[in-house]
Amino acid sequence: MKIGLQIPDFTRPEGPATLGPALRDVARTADDAGFDFIAVMDHFFQIGVIGPPEHEMLEAYTTLGYLAACTSRATLVTLVTGVIYRQPAILAKIVTTLDVLSGGRAWLGIGAAWNEEESRGLGIPFPPVAERFERLEETLQICLQMWSGDEAPYQGKYYQLERTLNSPQALSRPHPSIMIGGSGEKKTLRFVAKYAQACNLFPGPDLARKLDVLRAHCDAEGRDYDEIEKTCYFIFDTGEKGEKVGEMVDQLGNLAEMGFHAAMGAVANVWQVTPLEIIGSQVIPAVAGL
Repeated sequence: MKIGLQIPDFTRPEGPATLGPALRDVARTADDAGFDFIAVMDHFFQIGVIGPPEHEMLEAYTTLGYLAACTSRATLVTLVTGVIYRQPAILAKIVTTLDVLSGGRAWLGIGAAWNEEESRGLGIPFPPVAERFERLEETLQICLQMWSGDEAPYQGKYYQLERTLNSPQALSRPHPSIMIGGSGEKKTLRFVAKYAQACNLFPGPDLARKLDVLRAHCDAEGRDYDEIEKTCYFIFDTGEKGEKVGEMVDQLGNLAEMGFHAAMGAVANVWQVTPLEIIGSQVIPAVAGL
């Protein structure tokens, strides 16, 4: 079982003036502690389950570029990019750049996008859900074509590219892994089976069924279900002095028994850094063999 840190909230009592050094300390501690992933949300306004929209929110890929320079081993990923936020070829170029500058540590986390409030607020077109999924599929095709070295034109319903040049190419081989976030059974999990190397699901009573649906899509696509990395969102709360570690290890064990390979999510009191050290010393070794 791999462990990933997501940093969803950049609002601190000290304000933004010290955010850079504080974020560096969090990332370096997580990297040194053995976290396999360091992730950020791809939002421009804070989302409601975390706080009001006015809370501080950093742009995702600028932040990951900064974290690339602060770390040396953890995979860097958005959890997850909204497909409508960037033109597909530019997104491929962004992830390629992150991969090259981080020494091959970038993943593309992507989904169909959902936050209409921030899109309307910032003037980002927010088409109906069916169109967003069509754009997601074209984006996946464009990224894979650009990472293949094929410079041929791409003619889609929404995107037309004359030359899909991508130089330099990513260091990751055959390309940066694609993780699709979401649990939609008809389209999202089918796209995972067809295009992705990983999925990310939210916890709930239907998790096992979602994996069964993914397996069925893999069978339909002729894809090996076992080669897809299954990740689940998870809130890490060690307790003030690590008293909740045992409970966490049990929960992670349950996810591993279901077939999940990684748990990724927020760490309570992450800016204090100590919880990351506790997870590194007590949780990561306990679940490494699951």
